[in-house]
Amino acid sequence: MTPGRRHRTTADLAPLARAALGAHRGLTAVTRLRGGSKKGAYRLRTDDGTTAIAYVWAPDEDYWEQPDADPRDPFSHASGLDLFTASHDRLAAAGVRTARLLHVDREAGAAVVEDLPGGSLEEALRRDPDAARPALGELAEALASLRACRSDRFGKVAVADGGASSYGGSCARLVTGRALSDIAETAVREPRIAAHRARLEESVRALAAEVRPRAAHSLVHGELGPDHVLLDAGGHPALIDIEGLMYFDAEWEHVFLSFRFGPHYDGLRAPGLDPDRLRLYRLAMHLNLVAGPLRLLDGDFPHPELMRGIAEHNLARALALAGP
Repeated sequence: MTPGRRHRTTADLAPLARAALGAHRGLTAVTRLRGGSKKGAYRLRTDDGTTAIAYVWAPDEDYWEQPDADPRDPFSHASGLDLFTASHDRLAAAGVRTARLLHVDREAGAAVVEDLPGGSLEEALRRDPDAARPALGELAEALASLRACRSDRFGKVAVADGGASSYGGSCARLVTGRALSDIAETAVREPRIAAHRARLEESVRALAAEVRPRAAHSLVHGELGPDHVLLDAGGHPALIDIEGLMYFDAEWEHVFLSFRFGPHYDGLRAPGLDPDRLRLYRLAMHLNLVAGPLRLLDGDFPHPELMRGIAEHNLARALALAGP
């Protein structure tokens, strides 16, 4: 951990724990959970064995080191308490399970949610795919509920539901612009992208030209891998890392689902997806999964080998999709 980065201690989080879990409980242990790059996630344990999860949004918890984000950009940095609470409330209204919110401290930029004890869906699928099939089926139902939440506006929930407009003109135009920007940014870091820059840009523009306009958009999580689905005590799935919730093309969600769920994606497929959007979004997402990890490696992210592996895999896929 570089100077200036500080993980929270039991003393730091004791007031938050008291407010969320009751003054009659004493906080005895705090464990920072692995994996978060935008916020700190800590398991709180009290003297009577109660556990909960504290989320802390602060500059020294965010490895991306991004400037203040403009929420009108759907792809701006999806981090912060306000985005979290807006997404939590929207999911609750849609009947989609997420970790139950126990307490919000706006002054501290922190929230406490229930500790879901069943582990991740990723772990369950790895351990016993047959036993995990009911949870996967419930996740498919949750995705159908999200698709049924429609808006003629696209963008972050707090923006679209507030009646404001997002940048970009359309989802496809926004994705196209970001893909071209990712190519330009990555070309200065990765010689293989630089060598094939013209071919990649031509492929993006050609795929974008095939996409027809669309009037309405669906609710999407935005980054829904099996590690962002936790199981409760009854084995039912709940979505986490929800700050990126937005109205967008469902195809964007399903491309990411297909990447992250691999052979288990068949249980999540949805009817009626637009093949032209799927082709554009697949290439664009591979490009972003090169640019993002390489950008993160400019800083002090504690698991660089993970990010290098993600970038390398997606670089190979992007070049393959762009053709010879």
